[in-house]
Amino acid sequence: MEIQISGGIVRRVRGGTDAPMNGLAVQARTVANFLPLPCQRAGAMIVHNADANYTGIRFDTKVGPVVLEMPRGDHPYRLVHELVEPDGSGRIEVEMRRFPQIYKPRGVAHITAEFLQSRGFLT
Repeated sequence: MEIQISGGIVRRVRGGTDAPMNGLAVQARTVANFLPLPCQRAGAMIVHNADANYTGIRFDTKVGPVVLEMPRGDHPYRLVHELVEPDGSGRIEVEMRRFPQIYKPRGVAHITAEFLQSRGFLT
């Protein structure tokens, strides 16, 4: 499933007709195809967030939403825990891991799944 966030409005993206076809969207779909079953059970969905300026794969974990952000330009992949409410210092997200773009989509899916499983985010 894919969702799109723009102007604070969340809507479901229907495949084929209104799904974005830019490079980041294709990359996110490719990585999502290689995610193992525990990640898929965690409600893995592709998110196109125009408000936060990212495209990524969102997982609904035991501790809240975790997003694998697709890299823009030469930046690395980012695995980010989105906080439901800002913490004491005003942060709304915590970056948990970065890894470079040297991996193929299957490797990115594997690294993400292993990180989430080894830290107890998935059931």
